[in-house]
Amino acid sequence: MQTAFDESERRAWAGQANAYAASFAKLCAYPVPELLDAAGVREGVRVLDVGTGTGTAAAVAYERGAKVTAVDAEPGMVAEAALAVPEADVRLGALPCLPFADDEFDAVVGNFVLNHVGRPREALRELRRVTRQGGRIAVTIWAVPAAAGQALLGRAVQAAGVTRPAHLPALAPEDDFLRTEQGFAALLGEAGLTDVVCDTLTWDHQTTLAEWWSGPAAGVATIGQIVTSQNPLVVAEIKNHFESLCVEFAAPGGVLVLPHAALMAHGQA
Repeated sequence: MQTAFDESERRAWAGQANAYAASFAKLCAYPVPELLDAAGVREGVRVLDVGTGTGTAAAVAYERGAKVTAVDAEPGMVAEAALAVPEADVRLGALPCLPFADDEFDAVVGNFVLNHVGRPREALRELRRVTRQGGRIAVTIWAVPAAAGQALLGRAVQAAGVTRPAHLPALAPEDDFLRTEQGFAALLGEAGLTDVVCDTLTWDHQTTLAEWWSGPAAGVATIGQIVTSQNPLVVAEIKNHFESLCVEFAAPGGVLVLPHAALMAHGQA
């Protein structure tokens, strides 16, 4: 059931847990409290965190007293999450086929995981399958068009004249969807969820030039795969453009303030 997009994602994220933790993990942590609220995660709730990464959402869910299970498709992420939340049941698992029985959880959360699956509709149907009737599902994706801070690295790549390499396939048109509140809500509805609500979350992510460059320089995520597939001269040109563009977001003390926007949708199974 793996698409070319799925296979590309597995290759891109292989061995990237530490580099992700040092670069983009703090950014992706921002929606976690609201995501868990939307899914009704509280004491005693059986919650599944899909695409747990380094375990941020799983850790917060455990702090709330939930019974936590977490999965990720990358073994390195599973190892990091298990260290972060030793009390959780952390396993290797990838959408759209999860190693759980029907109706096993009261709540399911997926923080930015749908950005990384080749068949998002099937992925959501799988989340619904493992959630008990009446349980809650809450998921996030990045909004399109991207907020100014989110677009920074892409602008640097574009300024260097670099395009997406052929070995990094985009999502198939028939599997894609509108990355708007209406489009994301409709996607959950197609999966059979009811009472669907979608909101836009906005925030300013504070980082540094070195930290923000470290992710793509290490090959983290699609932007990193694009950067590291270039020859050293082109990589240097991308970095030069990146450093110039960072002036727009500079704050005192060497801090970058990067506006970001994500969509958070949730509904009832």
